[in-house]
Amino acid sequence: MVSEVARLAAARRNQEWVWSLLAAVGAASGPFVLGVIMIVLLVFAWPSIVWNGDTFFTTYIWNLGNLYGGAPVIRSGYAAASGASYGMLSFLVGTLLSSALALVLAAPVGIGVAFCLSEFAGRGVSRVLSFFIELLAGVPSVIFGLWGFVVLVPWIQRTAGPALASLLGFIPIFRGPVPTGMGLLASGVVLGAMILPIIAAVSRDALRAVPAELREQGRALGLTEWEVARDLVWRIAAPGVTASCILALGRALGETMAVLMVSGNALNYLPSTIYSPISTIAATIVALLDSAMTDATGMAIHALAELAVVLFAVTVGVNLIAPAVVRRVGRQRGWVASWVTGGNP
Repeated sequence: MVSEVARLAAARRNQEWVWSLLAAVGAASGPFVLGVIMIVLLVFAWPSIVWNGDTFFTTYIWNLGNLYGGAPVIRSGYAAASGASYGMLSFLVGTLLSSALALVLAAPVGIGVAFCLSEFAGRGVSRVLSFFIELLAGVPSVIFGLWGFVVLVPWIQRTAGPALASLLGFIPIFRGPVPTGMGLLASGVVLGAMILPIIAAVSRDALRAVPAELREQGRALGLTEWEVARDLVWRIAAPGVTASCILALGRALGETMAVLMVSGNALNYLPSTIYSPISTIAATIVALLDSAMTDATGMAIHALAELAVVLFAVTVGVNLIAPAVVRRVGRQRGWVASWVTGGNP
């Protein structure tokens, strides 16, 4: 009997060791894959990093140069086509502005939808609407881009753009004219439509995770349903809602095809108004890949790889900042707990 118990204990220890090893491998796979991707990108982008130096970040002229003649320009041991210039400033500005505009447009609507589904809508209505929101989150980005190209761009050019310019033209960013409808505004709206389901779905789950007892305590203190949602539920769910916005921002930063279809794909141009054509980093990589392949020196491809490194760094930076932002927002939990229990705020 003793030997049988010892054998079973040894078998259990072996199983635990195997599962622990699998869990450790799974946990390490994420950082490992990210590290490999970053190393490969840096190695491939290194000729561009050396050849361009700081001018890659401080200029906005992107010119592949003379790809069919002329002596290559040698710099620091690396060659580029004659007349080539690689500046990414306009792409970085377009990426940040379009993503920020998308978040400004989508966050209030998405959070409002989440509050409606979690706090005010009936169970049946909430279930049906939640299904369609999650379905919307799975729509391919190219469909959003086609909708933007066919419907949104003409509407901005003929109706929304002139109306905004007439109403808010005293603000420089809204000043006309509205050239084609393609540009920052169209990109922001399309990206906002794409990230809205993410914000709504994740925020809804964060709101539903708030204990029902907290709501009951608020009602027992005489609060209305709106006051319970605003002063209690929101305070507890704020970290989760903030995390949903940051997750959506990460999606917007890396979007490619939808933005390419409505942004105007403007090279060597810094936007001056909300109607100006732009280009983002991800869209530029796709748009210029074919022409970059014709560069015999290979520097154009290396420059696109450096663009990818910058986009990767921006995305990783957003995700690294996210926990600090969520923790800062989460400090309000103590305020709610003390308020509900009758302590000082």
